[in-house]
Amino acid sequence: MARKQPHEDHVNHEAWAIPYGDLVTLLLAFFVVMYAVSSINEGKYRVAAASMSAAFGGTPKSPVPIQIGDHTAKGDGGDQKAPPINGPAHRQEDRAMLQRTPIAPPVADVRPLKMTPDSAAVTAQAVVGDTTLAEIGREIIEALAPLLADDQVRIVHRQSWLEVEINTDVLFASGSAELAVAVLPVIDEIGRILGSFDNRVRVEGHTDDRPINTRVFPSNWELSAARAGTVVRRLRDQAVLPDRLSVVGYGEFRPLAVNDTVEGRRQNRRVTLIVLAAEQTELAAAPAGSAVKDVPES
Repeated sequence: MARKQPHEDHVNHEAWAIPYGDLVTLLLAFFVVMYAVSSINEGKYRVAAASMSAAFGGTPKSPVPIQIGDHTAKGDGGDQKAPPINGPAHRQEDRAMLQRTPIAPPVADVRPLKMTPDSAAVTAQAVVGDTTLAEIGREIIEALAPLLADDQVRIVHRQSWLEVEINTDVLFASGSAELAVAVLPVIDEIGRILGSFDNRVRVEGHTDDRPINTRVFPSNWELSAARAGTVVRRLRDQAVLPDRLSVVGYGEFRPLAVNDTVEGRRQNRRVTLIVLAAEQTELAAAPAGSAVKDVPES
C-alpha cells in the first residue's frame, strides 16, 4: 500500500504587506499630529518674503518707491527715475492740510465759582448763552454752603457744563456703595434743584488707588460705578427724569492729586455731577448720525 504523501505548506510571499501597512498608517497619523500642532511664524515669513522680493527685483511693496540719495528705484519695468521728494500735487495738499492752523484757538474754559452763596459772583462768572447753569450753580451753592465751607464740596463752572464734586468720605463708608443716612438730605436737595431744570446730568464715580477685591466689588471700577449708580437712583427718586441721567465709573484712573499722601487720596475719592449746558443737552438727545445745528454763542 502506497504511503500518503505529506501536504506541503503554502508559503505566503505577501506577509510583508501587513506590517508595511501598519507602518504607513502610523507614519500618516504621526505627520497629521505634527501638522496639527505646528504653527507658521507669520512675522518671519513676511520678512523672508520681502527679502526674496527685494533680492530678485520684484515689485516694491510701497506704491511710491522711496528715493535714497540719487539712486533710482527698481521694479518690474526695470530702472526708472525715482519721483521727486515733493511728490504729486495731492501729496502737497495733504501736507498742507496737516499744517493748517486750528479753526479757533483753544480757550481756557475753567471758571471756578466763588465758594460762597454770593449769587452776584455766580452770575458774573456764568457761561454766556446758558443762564440755566448759573441758576443751578447759585441754588446748589446756597444749599451746600456748610459743605463748601468744610471743603467737602467743590463747584466748578466750565464752558459747557457745571461740575459739582462731592468727597465720598461724606457720602459712603470705606468700601461701601450705600449712602450714609446723614447725607441723604443733601442728595435730596440736589435732586430737588436738578428736577426743576431740563439739563442732562452725568454722575461720575472716582476712587483712590488702594486696591479692593471683595465678592461685591472685584475692583475699583465696580466700586466707583456702584457709588455713582447709588447717587443716580437717589436723584431719580427726587423727580429727576431717568432719561436725563447717566452713570460712569472711572475707578482710580482719573485722579486729581497723587495718591502718595492721605490728603491726595481723600481728594481722589469723589463723586462728580456733570450738569450739561442747554446745547450739550440737545446734542446728547439727537439720534446717532443726525445733523445737529451749531448754536451760536451770544
